[in-house]
Amino acid sequence: MSHRFHYLCIILLVPALLSGCARPYIYPVATVKAAAQLNENYAVMDDGYRLPVRHWGSLVDPQAIVLAIHGLNDYGNGFESTGSYLARKGITLISYDQRGFGETIGHGYWHGSQRMIDDSRTMLRLLREQFPDKALFLLGESMGGAIVLTTLSYTETDISGSILIAPAIWSRQTMPWYQRLLLWLAAHTVPAKQLTGEGLDLMPSDNIEMLRALGKDPLVIKETRVDVLYGVTNLMDVAASTSPDFTQTSLILYGKHDQIVPRKPTCAWLNGLPEQGLKDRKIIIYENGYHMLNRDLQAEQVLDDIAIWIHTILRDGNVDDQNSAHVQTARYDQGKKVNTTLSTSDFCQGRRQ
Repeated sequence: MSHRFHYLCIILLVPALLSGCARPYIYPVATVKAAAQLNENYAVMDDGYRLPVRHWGSLVDPQAIVLAIHGLNDYGNGFESTGSYLARKGITLISYDQRGFGETIGHGYWHGSQRMIDDSRTMLRLLREQFPDKALFLLGESMGGAIVLTTLSYTETDISGSILIAPAIWSRQTMPWYQRLLLWLAAHTVPAKQLTGEGLDLMPSDNIEMLRALGKDPLVIKETRVDVLYGVTNLMDVAASTSPDFTQTSLILYGKHDQIVPRKPTCAWLNGLPEQGLKDRKIIIYENGYHMLNRDLQAEQVLDDIAIWIHTILRDGNVDDQNSAHVQTARYDQGKKVNTTLSTSDFCQGRRQ
C-alpha cells in the first residue's frame, strides 16, 4: 500500500513541479495611451500598437463593408481572393493583421485573447465612424471566427450580420482528455517549442497550388509556438461557450472534409445555438469543402454564396430563410450547384437526404 501511495503521489506531483519550470508567454501590452485611428494602410489601437490594414473595393461609396479577421498563422492578405471577388459585387472588404501575425510587432508570439478581441471591437468602431450610413458585416475565418463570436458576445455592435467560415470552436470540452493533458504539460514545460504540424497528415484545402504559395510566403507562420496553441485553445473555449447567446444574423459555412476543426466539436457548437434568432441564421455545409473554404478549388461558389447573402440582407433587411431550422448542404456537379436540406442532427449523425 505504501509503495502504491508513493507512486500515486509522484504522478500527482510531477505536473505540479513541472508547472513551476515555465509558463505560457503572452507578449506584453504597451502601457501608453493613444487615440485609436484608422488610416488607409494601418490602424492605431488605443495602446499605440499598429495593425497593417488592406482593402479591396471602393472606400468612396461601397454598397457594404466587410471587416475580415484571419485565422491562425495567416495574415490579412489571406483575404486577397475573397476581397477581389466581393469588390466585383460592389462590396468592400477590409482586413488587418492581428497582433503576432503578418507584419505586426511581436510576430510569432501570442498577445492574449482579450487584447485581440479589443482590437476587433476598436476596428468595428473606427469603421462605423468612417462609414456611418453603410451596412457593416463582420467576417471571421477559423481563429478569426472565434474572435468574431467572442466580440459579439462581449458588447453590442452596430453591424448587419456576421459570416463565420469554419469557426475555431474546438474547445477543451470536446477534446480527448489526453489531448488536454498533453497541451497543458507542453505549455507549462516547453512553451517556446515550435511545432510544424509535419506528420499529422492534415489537408486544410484541396487547392494545392494555393497551399504551396502560402508555404513560400515569409509572413505566413510555419512553426507555431506551443504557448500560441495554448492561447488559441483558451480563445476557442470562450468562443464555444458563447453558443447559447449567439442570436446575431449570421451565415455559417463549413466543409464536410474539414480536418482542422472536426465535425464533432462543430456539431456540439451548432446544436448549442439558441432557437431565438433561428430565422436569421443560415448554415451551409459544402459536400466537397475543406477548412479553407474561401480558397478551396470551389471557392468561387462559396464566395458567391457570401455575396448573395449580403445582398439579400441589403435588399430585405434580414435573411428570412424558410429552411433556417435546417442545414443546407451544397454540392457542385460540373459547376452546377445542387442544394439539399436536412436537420442539424441528421447532418451531425452523417445522414443524407
